[in-house]
Amino acid sequence: MFCKNTNTALFYSSIDKIPTKNWEILDCENNVYFNREFLKSIEKNHPEITFSYIILVDDNAFPIALSSIKIVNFYMNSIQNNFYFLKNLGKKLRILKDNKPLRLLISGNTFVSGEHGLFIKKNQNKQKVILELAKAINYFVSSNKELKNKIDAFLLKDFVNESLFITDELTTVGYNPFSVEPNMLLNIDENWQSFDDYLIAIKTKFRVKAKKAYAQSASITIKEITSANIEEKLTEMTALYKKVATNSNFNLGDFNLETYKDFKDKFGEQYILKAYYLQDKLVGFMSGIINNNSLDAHFVGIDYGLNRKYAIYQRMLYSYIEIAINKKLKTINFGRTASEIKSSVGAVPQDLTMYFRHKKNITNKILKLFLQRIQPTPFQQKFPFKKNSNKCKQVKN
Repeated sequence: MFCKNTNTALFYSSIDKIPTKNWEILDCENNVYFNREFLKSIEKNHPEITFSYIILVDDNAFPIALSSIKIVNFYMNSIQNNFYFLKNLGKKLRILKDNKPLRLLISGNTFVSGEHGLFIKKNQNKQKVILELAKAINYFVSSNKELKNKIDAFLLKDFVNESLFITDELTTVGYNPFSVEPNMLLNIDENWQSFDDYLIAIKTKFRVKAKKAYAQSASITIKEITSANIEEKLTEMTALYKKVATNSNFNLGDFNLETYKDFKDKFGEQYILKAYYLQDKLVGFMSGIINNNSLDAHFVGIDYGLNRKYAIYQRMLYSYIEIAINKKLKTINFGRTASEIKSSVGAVPQDLTMYFRHKKNITNKILKLFLQRIQPTPFQQKFPFKKNSNKCKQVKN
């Protein structure tokens, strides 16, 4: 979709069209989520999504911020559990219809939770930048007649608590904040040299649980998925992924596992892919990426029919911990969903906020009242670490 540049914003329809000099000035590619190869792989493998990129510039026309924009079809049947009331409201207000999706413009990563949609260079007025982004998004849509008629609503995701003093500026231009499922984060103790050190740090009850999971999964073989062997596994992996995706509370789109081939080619060992086999049957897989000092868990696939007996998912969580310890990383970002079981291995919640605006003012004002009611699914937080461990503290943003 063509959009003329303004004095404050540059618009691009694909990663390849962004000049190299802009990447160099932004200096954002150390963060994998703002790396050209990562973004290009997502773009290439999801043709059903319309991708655009906005670069904000200062008074001297130097790039100061980058936002990844996606336009997606948001379907009513993707809303589950504590979002049901929002589904019913959407039907009453004729916002969500059975035969017509909500056309949603998103600033953020539709497949990974966290602040991966907006990069801002250091020493910038971040409140001003966020308002300039909202202004640029509005211009991007309103300047294109076809797009203006198609877009129903806008969503900026996911912001941690420490960013809210910046992002709450969005409320002055009609965006409504609401809470979503938290990220579950685990800090890795720098003194842990092996998984045994982790086991020593947790209470007896949880250590017994871990050992039981290893005993249950003893017959499972874990194999590396590589660029050479991924093709033969993709069909089975996709089937397992879809079983997990259908249980998600809030789905913004289906991830195409073909993307993994690009990730392995471009990022090599930095991208983690492991297959879990019971004899010759694929019963699960895990994925994730090493981003600076963090291991970010991505999608998993699980054979739910065998999960309880063989503790497949529980073993995956411990695998993430083993990898992070062995690679001397500082944190694991487990993402959202399954918060309670993740807390049982030591992860703590990091609150996330999204901002939503419907293009119709009256509808937007009504939605504001109901979005305030949205709360993450409650869960029983577990505290597996011994009292003298600094890993049992709640994440503060």
